[in-house]
Amino acid sequence: MSFEESAGPLKGVRILDLSTVVAGPWAATLLADLGADVLKVEIPGAGDPLRALAPHKEGVPLWWKVANRNKKGISIDLRTPEGRDIVARLLPGFDALVENFRPGTLDGWGMTREWLHEQNPALTILRVTGFGQTGPYRNKPGFARVFEAMSGLTNICGESDGRPLHMGFPIADAVAGLFGALGIVAALYREKVAPRGQGQEIDCSLMESMFRVMDFLPIEYDQLGIVRGRLGNSSQYAAPGNVYRTRDGHWASIAASTQRIFERLCVALELTGVAEDPRYRTNPDRVRNREALDALVAEAIARHTLDELAALLDAHAVGFSPIYDIVDIFRDPHIAAREGIVSVHDDELGPVRMQSVVPRFSATPGAVHHAGPSLGQHNDEVLGALGFSGAQQAGLRERGVI
Repeated sequence: MSFEESAGPLKGVRILDLSTVVAGPWAATLLADLGADVLKVEIPGAGDPLRALAPHKEGVPLWWKVANRNKKGISIDLRTPEGRDIVARLLPGFDALVENFRPGTLDGWGMTREWLHEQNPALTILRVTGFGQTGPYRNKPGFARVFEAMSGLTNICGESDGRPLHMGFPIADAVAGLFGALGIVAALYREKVAPRGQGQEIDCSLMESMFRVMDFLPIEYDQLGIVRGRLGNSSQYAAPGNVYRTRDGHWASIAASTQRIFERLCVALELTGVAEDPRYRTNPDRVRNREALDALVAEAIARHTLDELAALLDAHAVGFSPIYDIVDIFRDPHIAAREGIVSVHDDELGPVRMQSVVPRFSATPGAVHHAGPSLGQHNDEVLGALGFSGAQQAGLRERGVI
């Protein structure tokens, strides 16, 4: 099977993506951005459920176009014996497989770990699920919000006297995708430097991925008995840090998380004597007295327009940002200078714009070659390369296998 020429540090790595919606496909897409050849498999007819999620343009799913960019796409009904036979013919050509069905689902379709490794003993298998492959919750359903809530993230988001708030994006899916991609790279590296000829399984749980991101919450509770709650936009670990309103009605996010930045902020805002005040001398002091300090900072900021504030803080090397919407992001000169948004081709929509590849490599940069494929777009190419004739493909299509 011939994939188009790809750039990036993972050129030559080949991933078979059986997963759906966000977390699993995102892991594979991150690898595709860095040069891996990724083949996406969807069920015929309906395709990946992500196709049904907003937003759409004239029926074309826009989220899909980014979440599955740089992949080739075929449609196979994995639940059928003929579909499983196609997978068996595909597997020897791939280094890793990504799936995110409930534990045991592939087993029920005849694609157990043993069967997968019969087809390709060195295959790395990434299994992305909500709660993991073991434990009493292993078969419970759940989407990103469930794991954000259970990890402790949602409990610390929102105003102190209000209800917990979810973010407007399924961050747990993205975080688990990052851990899944890292897991595949780590497993392939281990096999490269210490070959065993036997691939391993990677058990990636959305719940555990989100909990890992909560970094200091467990040790804080373990050692100090503190149960952290909501503080609105105030920083949980440093002060001052909040979202402040300027004189002309804009919002700006500022964090003075180190001593020197705090001192420079005081100079920029002409907060005379504040840095020497015993209540604010150290960060622990400032955290204990954050409300009084925030009131001083908010009052000083409210005297300036956003442009005035930007000039002051830039001149004193204090990090801040206006609260951007997507229009602001498209207009930002720094993002434009770094080509943070790129235009790529899509067969259904023509040129579309989306984020560029992260991170950036000096010698082997990744690239966005094309948006996500239409359903079954590469069936003829991929199945033809496996030796299926046109008549055989037509028969598979008639029987709903592809």
